[in-house]
Amino acid sequence: MTAPDVPLGTAGEAHIPVLLDEVVAALEPRPGTILVDATFGAGGYTRRLLDAGATVHAFDRDPDAIAAGREWPETAENPPRLVLHPRRFSEMVAALAEAGIARVDGIVMDIGVSSMQLDQAARGFAFSSDGPLDMRMSQQGMSAADFLNDADEGAIADVLYRYGEERQSRRVARAIVAARPLATTGELAHVVRKALGHRPGAPKDPATRSFQAVRIHVNGELEELESGLLAAEHLLGEGGRLAVVTFHSLEDRIVKRFLREASGSLAGASRHVPAARPAFAATFSETRKPVRASDAETARNPRARSATLRSATRTAAPARREAA
Repeated sequence: MTAPDVPLGTAGEAHIPVLLDEVVAALEPRPGTILVDATFGAGGYTRRLLDAGATVHAFDRDPDAIAAGREWPETAENPPRLVLHPRRFSEMVAALAEAGIARVDGIVMDIGVSSMQLDQAARGFAFSSDGPLDMRMSQQGMSAADFLNDADEGAIADVLYRYGEERQSRRVARAIVAARPLATTGELAHVVRKALGHRPGAPKDPATRSFQAVRIHVNGELEELESGLLAAEHLLGEGGRLAVVTFHSLEDRIVKRFLREASGSLAGASRHVPAARPAFAATFSETRKPVRASDAETARNPRARSATLRSATRTAAPARREAA
């Protein structure tokens, strides 16, 4: 996936999986293990997991990613070592149950927009190459154009503030409404830049935050992440590994809080007031320190700059809540 401080319109870079060695080390793939790649994309993680002898169930709601994955030879093995699921990863409990699988040994999630999606102007995620204002990962449902052309100013401002942390969200929303109808990424970028004041050569394009916010809203990304983490808690067997790569603070906060709650280590409000004992047995242990890309990796792949990997090990305790 990609980082928010690499402009969301930067296209043309080859797909390079972020924190690949670190993710593989966290999952410890071996022959016979059953792993889930919850965000298949171009299959960078899956390739390494298959090479280690594991069987991989890969999820992606993007039909283009699934179509490309069907060309992989492992899908034709008997039994197949690569099983593709054209579904949201929040649905992995139901999908794997249909495949006769109740427990897996490891799950990786790489949150956000994929390099493949970003690099295709026709998908509408980017603003450096003009394309239709789409942004739909599944290529179905409400598009970015639908939202921006139909929603009222207050709703647009709320999305820009909540998901893009855009401090001048009301100014940008007002400019968007005044410029409607919008049809292309170039038109949206122009409106945002004009509203905020754009200095050519500045390190970060002012349109980046708005593009991130609209994309997250259109695809329900944060709700999907929350549901996916709960699904992982249900699927992982004792000793199973969870590895989640995020690219901005909104995602990372969700993962961090989930693991703290699940491990029973959520901090108390004060050193004078002991933290309340959790009403459940911890479902994750050995929560590792977050890992970030090295200088060497960032030099090779600028999209790794904001990546954070959090990983943990599943205990034998029952899941705390029902999954989808």
